Amino acid sequence: MPTRDEAMTRLTAPGAPFEIRLEDVLGEQLEVFAHRQRSLGELLRASRRFGTREYLVTRESRLTFTEHYEQVAALARALREDYGVSKGDRVALCSANCPEWVVGFWAAVSLGAIAVGMNSMWAGPEIAHSIGLTDPKVLIADARRRALIDAPDLPVLSVEEDIPGLIDRYRGADPAEETVDEDDPAVILFTSGTTGRPKGATHSHRNVIAALWFNLLNDAVATQLGHPPTDRRFLLATPLFHIAALHNLAVVRLAAGDTAVMHLGRFDIDRVLRLIEQEQVTNWGAVPTMLSRLVELGDRITDYDLSSLRTLSINSAPSSAHLKERLRRTLPEAGQSLGTTYGMTESSTAATLASPAELREDPNTVGRPVPTLQLQVRDADDNPVPDGTEGEIHLRGAQLMLGYWRNPEATTASTDPHRWYRTGDLGTIIDGHLHLSSRRSDLILRGGENIYPAEVEDRIATHPAVLECLVFGISDDDWGQEVAAVVVLRPGTEVTAEELHAHTSAGIAHYKVPAKWEITTKELPRNAIGKVNREDIRKAWETSERTG
Repeated sequence: MPTRDEAMTRLTAPGAPFEIRLEDVLGEQLEVFAHRQRSLGELLRASRRFGTREYLVTRESRLTFTEHYEQVAALARALREDYGVSKGDRVALCSANCPEWVVGFWAAVSLGAIAVGMNSMWAGPEIAHSIGLTDPKVLIADARRRALIDAPDLPVLSVEEDIPGLIDRYRGADPAEETVDEDDPAVILFTSGTTGRPKGATHSHRNVIAALWFNLLNDAVATQLGHPPTDRRFLLATPLFHIAALHNLAVVRLAAGDTAVMHLGRFDIDRVLRLIEQEQVTNWGAVPTMLSRLVELGDRITDYDLSSLRTLSINSAPSSAHLKERLRRTLPEAGQSLGTTYGMTESSTAATLASPAELREDPNTVGRPVPTLQLQVRDADDNPVPDGTEGEIHLRGAQLMLGYWRNPEATTASTDPHRWYRTGDLGTIIDGHLHLSSRRSDLILRGGENIYPAEVEDRIATHPAVLECLVFGISDDDWGQEVAAVVVLRPGTEVTAEELHAHTSAGIAHYKVPAKWEITTKELPRNAIGKVNREDIRKAWETSERTG
């Protein structure tokens, strides 16, 4: 039996199914999979071969690959005929997870349009910003999100009635076959920005297909190692506006012929485990918060039949070695498959992968760079540093985004010559394995969601009683990190934490709103150049929490 590295080398060699070779990508010689598809539409058309297999399953509905393809063809025709959607136009999706979201995505990209995945947890002002930035031709939204949309000139299609109605009206339509270049934009997904505004990471057809082939190669390696993936049913419980659920689950399952079992509504560990039991889910890629809820069940885990679960991965946010070990004890079989990755919206998929064996040997690593991706750790002068030295992580590869939609300044600031992407994350390479020191300096990672303090601070500062404020992340056993704020009041004013919470939540998504507040009249401490000592304040807060 070959080792994992030997299997990888065999599969990616010249003439092999996953051959990797150098090609010109937007003016740079980059490694690519030689036998890849060239468009998402090509993936969609090929999915017909899976026929009556189930693609999308919920508690209320089942959609086979054939039925999905027919619905996509009908909706694409409706978008083109009734709303004038054509190549390069944007089709926005603002809804909780549902099959209609996935159908809308495939309908948009089959037309050569750009699918815009809006964060379904956004408040009204955030939705308005993304509409203004991307200027969609049409927006697909559920009832809760439609109540927040203030765009009288924008056609808004309801998930509940309009989408099923259009599909029925155009049922039997011929599928769209728009010709696109693989470097044409296909998807815009939002990531928080240090300026306080969400940025639209723009992914090309090439980017998404590179993410797909990373996953397909992992399947081929597993087959070489004697564990061929068969009869798989993947739990889809993370939001479709993230790469984890869209690029690395919904897209991959369509190409591989697997089933995506969708959990609808807010995450509830009982409902999720009952769904795994009911639908015989085999694979689950989860954020640490979800798996923390699972291990906290203790002996009650035996109330659920999880015998179908074969593979488990922990992604999207830092996780402790303690949590990983508890998972292996709680789910002895699936826990042995536990691996992890490091990536971000901008990278379309994982930048590094730690196999189960690597993670058992070193619980703090996030693994080695994935095939076709280059990774460097650099110092402040942009020079690569030796192994064991901390620096900023830089990435380069065919899966890296085109840039930020209509934000050339942010794109330029994050891009070095030869299409190297500056992550802003700090890390160290030890024996070829990456170890993260911190993620994007001030970034707060709460339950897999990225929160930039600047965005929250901007909202808090609009309260008339606030002179200045500082937002930072503090450790939390359940969420990984929780949001905290120190607020300095204007002289002669008063405000309560409850009032600040209500004011803040009216303008930004609830998960970004501080859970803990300190209200004071003392000026924030600053260093010699006048910059607030954010890290010192955070450490002082956590020290007082432990001792107080």
